[in-house]
Amino acid sequence: MGSRLHVATAAGSAMAVLLLTAGCGSGADTGRSVGSVRPAAADKAIGDGYTDVYGSAAGDGYGAGASAAPGSGSGPAGELAVRDIANVGSVVTDSAGSALYRFDKDTAQPPKSTCDGSCATTWPAVPADDAKASAGIDAGALGEVERSDGTRQLTIGGWPVYRYAKDTTAGEAKGEGVGGTWHAVAPDGKKAADGKAAGGTAGSGMSGSGMAGHGAAGGKGDALSLAADAKLGKVLVDSEGRTLYRFDKDSAWPMKFGCLDACLNTWKPAAPVEKEKVSGIPADLVGSVKRPDGSQQLTIDCWPVYLFTGDTAPGQTNGHGKQGLWFAVDGAGKKIPAAS
Repeated sequence: MGSRLHVATAAGSAMAVLLLTAGCGSGADTGRSVGSVRPAAADKAIGDGYTDVYGSAAGDGYGAGASAAPGSGSGPAGELAVRDIANVGSVVTDSAGSALYRFDKDTAQPPKSTCDGSCATTWPAVPADDAKASAGIDAGALGEVERSDGTRQLTIGGWPVYRYAKDTTAGEAKGEGVGGTWHAVAPDGKKAADGKAAGGTAGSGMSGSGMAGHGAAGGKGDALSLAADAKLGKVLVDSEGRTLYRFDKDSAWPMKFGCLDACLNTWKPAAPVEKEKVSGIPADLVGSVKRPDGSQQLTIDCWPVYLFTGDTAPGQTNGHGKQGLWFAVDGAGKKIPAAS
């Protein structure tokens, strides 16, 4: 992504000056509250693996708004495994490392699959043939159900299981929470995220810079929280564990934007959040600002913050230190030094 990381000349030299948000540089707090939460550029992809700023696909709750990714399909499951995925939990994967999912509109007693047609294109059913349990998975939890097309689908704890077409790398779980109805599945057939919320701990299980031991510190459902990174310490992340960054060519006092035009192909403005849904950071540091295109962007201590398209899975910090200008944010709303 080297060529994409060169901020356009217009973005670097001609910074857009905004009217100051009340409370940023004025000493008042009133302007830092978020009234109506509105995503910034919600109809644009955040990069591979993100369908919008909330990570949810548009549509009927099936998540069918996502296009099928190359290499995803309904091949044999092979020997199943349990993998800790950051900010999700202990997830069952197939022999290739692809996360398996369950669908809230299905049933487990009796097992029944309701994902057909276009839904099955985005969420391919996992065949029951060749599926084997391994350490951490009770063979008795595995079963099968006959689908409407006559094929046999694998079940775990009675729940039919699927792959997600946009999971293209082993150890990622981009389908978690899509449409509010799709969830990575735990070894007992329950939702993996529920087990994590009950006290389970997830390791990283992902590639990235120094992400071993990365885990969210906030509670389930927090719009903003802190996550522990092996190299950087506590970093600010969104509800899906994606690292937030600030840009040295932006300005808080007076508030200016340095990331414009081509820069926005790589760095996506983060959507505003409700103050009541943050943890690990003072709520009065959380605000929003109107961008030149009219969209609203999340601010931390009056600095606009962004998501990096080079972070293709939760828990990565690949954007930290880019060009000596982009930095992850700590619990005090300050940038984390590049030397960290």
